[in-house]
Amino acid sequence: MPTRRRGEIREEAILLAAMSLLGEVGYDRLTIEAVAERAHASKATIYRRWPGKAELVGTAVRRYAGAPVAAPPETTNLRDDLVAVLLELRTGLTGQDSALILGLLVAMRRDPDLAHAVRRHVLDHKRDVFAAVLARAAARGEVPEMVDHALLAEIGSAALLSRLLVTGEPLDDHFLHTLVDAVLLPMLSRQLNRP
Repeated sequence: MPTRRRGEIREEAILLAAMSLLGEVGYDRLTIEAVAERAHASKATIYRRWPGKAELVGTAVRRYAGAPVAAPPETTNLRDDLVAVLLELRTGLTGQDSALILGLLVAMRRDPDLAHAVRRHVLDHKRDVFAAVLARAAARGEVPEMVDHALLAEIGSAALLSRLLVTGEPLDDHFLHTLVDAVLLPMLSRQLNRP
């Protein structure tokens, strides 16, 4: 078996071990030693690829905590593009362990390295998806190029997380359409009409 292939298999075992332990013991009690033991790897192997626990967990979360959100196929208008993005986000969120997400959010508040790694691996990607949708809308003349995609991504993601982790209310299609029509599009309109 080629060395590169063995390296990929080893990396996958380490990342899966990290995700498994994250779900079992939480971020604070997760250790590199425990990940190494579960993955049948040495600590040196882990530290060669990741400088610390935060970067390891950030990579594992990006790769295994739900599928990455992709910009949806282009529709004919911004509203439909936004609904399509929210549908993708919902699919990714509902396929994840709620306790794992909540534990990760709590740990991010206490560990700046973890927060940075998760933001870089997960949140920045979501912002990029919203940016792509807004760029397409700008190319169609629906919005100017300067609208704040980061705020749009933050509000959309926060509303979905709130339903999933806090209120327990349904994340159904009706909610997604209401979020776009009552919150996201009016917010964009306000940005555009600001002096």
